Amino acid sequence: MAAGDYYDILGVSRNADDTEIKKAYRGL
Repeated sequence: MAAGDYYDILGVSRNADDTEIKKAYRGL
């Protein structure tokens, strides 16, 4: 997967904080 695309894959915004990103990642 291309770096930078993970925001789109996780469905989080580019200014999402670590907590949001981790929550989205666990939800995959």
